[in-house]
Amino acid sequence: MKLLSLALCVTALVGCASAPTRPTTVARGDYKQTQAYATELIQHEMAKHNVPGLSIALVDDQRIVWAQGFGFADVARNIPAGADTLYRVGSISKLFTDTAAMQLAEQGRIDIDQPVQKYLPGFAPKTYQPQTAITPRQLMTHHSGLPRDRLKGFQNPDPRPFAELEQDMSDEYAAYAPDQHFSYSNVGISLMGRVVETQSATPFAQYMRQSVLVPMGMSHTSFDTGPTASALMSLGYRNNEAVPEVPLRDVPAGGLNSSVNDLSRFVAMVFAEGASGGQQILKPQTVAEMLRPQNTAAPLDSNFHVGLGWMLSTLGISTIQNAGPVAHHGGSIGMFRSALYVLPQHKLGVVVLGNSNTSEGMVDRVATETLKMALQTKTGIQQPEYTPAGWADGAVPALALHDYPGDYTTTMGLVRIYADGRRLKLEAQGRTFDLRLRADGLLGLDYTLLGFFHPDLGPLSDMGFIHRSDAAGRDLLFARVGGQEMLVGQRIAPPPDLGAWRRRLGDYAITNLGSDPKVAERISLLEENGYLMLALSTSDAPGQTLRVVMMPVSDTQARVLGPLAHGGETVRAVTVDGVEQLAYSGFLVKKQ
Repeated sequence: MKLLSLALCVTALVGCASAPTRPTTVARGDYKQTQAYATELIQHEMAKHNVPGLSIALVDDQRIVWAQGFGFADVARNIPAGADTLYRVGSISKLFTDTAAMQLAEQGRIDIDQPVQKYLPGFAPKTYQPQTAITPRQLMTHHSGLPRDRLKGFQNPDPRPFAELEQDMSDEYAAYAPDQHFSYSNVGISLMGRVVETQSATPFAQYMRQSVLVPMGMSHTSFDTGPTASALMSLGYRNNEAVPEVPLRDVPAGGLNSSVNDLSRFVAMVFAEGASGGQQILKPQTVAEMLRPQNTAAPLDSNFHVGLGWMLSTLGISTIQNAGPVAHHGGSIGMFRSALYVLPQHKLGVVVLGNSNTSEGMVDRVATETLKMALQTKTGIQQPEYTPAGWADGAVPALALHDYPGDYTTTMGLVRIYADGRRLKLEAQGRTFDLRLRADGLLGLDYTLLGFFHPDLGPLSDMGFIHRSDAAGRDLLFARVGGQEMLVGQRIAPPPDLGAWRRRLGDYAITNLGSDPKVAERISLLEENGYLMLALSTSDAPGQTLRVVMMPVSDTQARVLGPLAHGGETVRAVTVDGVEQLAYSGFLVKKQ
């Protein structure tokens, strides 16, 4: 009886009220049906994810055909969210920073294929390979190989100027070689903002306002370290409680405050080939270049494409078919989440902004579902309902049983795949999954709860895995969702000896936290199955510990591995006041 009750509870948690179904028959040219469906979907998703406020705008060429707010920008003061409500939009900021860089490129003040050092002489990151210059183009496409973040000072009540990253990053090692593969980097775009600042001889926020935002009529939009003092500014929420935003250092990468109405003007500028309000913000050929796939020569990117600032590939339910390129960007900062999608060939776009950390994912779903129906309304192109691949009847092929087993460093930490008779198992982050043969011939993850219940694994449910060996002899693991592939990880083996790192095993505490928010509740170095592991416990994920592989490079350096065995951010052993500490991303930690 207890077992049945528990199973019913789990079923209730993973299977809530059904979302509205997108209509199959749509009247051409009339967006009222799109608005009605999107409204129902938004209300469903806000209730499901406990989101206090959300705003949406739908753009058809130069017209905002629908803009509306739902819920509240300020719950306690009963202030509704509207089309002019301001939100922190996070990484959508990058599109504007890159737009400014391309303006200066048009004026001959930046050559995006020259070394960044030409514009930032103090920028000189360390490398493990022979020095290869990093270019602005690589910064804008996330192919610079720089670390994702400079964590020390990333968010702080009194943030240092992002201009200081120019020198800070000269004390750090690059994580990868330039153009090796797509590796998202906030610090890279902040450095791009620094290039904009130096080459325009104008403070970044001022240049953005006078040369990008005001000319487009984005009168309420601004770059800042935190929310503006405007009465239009929304509060951010966690569990229905307003949470103050911690100021951000990396303003060019994520410091934009904007509304769906203002962001719609940016979308309209793209559709008008750079024209807005009687001014030419960018030349038509520049807009086209920003929307062109830039990384087709990077084999590790497979068919994942990125433009200058724009993401050009989508996964799973977000995929829009037979509509030409889908250019988009999302944002996540503090308690705010955002999504911006455009279909350049059909001049259709949508912007969705939410004011809760629980709106992660749902802003993307609302945006893409709205855009799919708008596309059918405008063109008649109907999108099929997304159906994940089902399971095949057959067993795992013998070749897979031979090729897949091993340890992999991945974006999820260490993953172990092993054969269990005629079955394959995958262990990751303390959970064990079955790798089962899918109807499309790929291997998918299945998880059994209570011995008989198969819960929905969210995005993991849609992933099909592919094992490949590349020209360099690396055993690589890719994941495919729909037609989209992305690198997941590489097979590795334990180092022959942990050397001096073995005596560093134990718990650590940050010694230079200062006024930065606490980044981890517990930091440990462990040895597990011959690997040096970094274990992190955070307040954001209570009861969970993230474990990632650290591969020693020398007795004083080790790399925190991501999806590749010979890449990742560097941890260094340093001596401070006669005591050894470990340095990582600006932080110092000492063994307890």
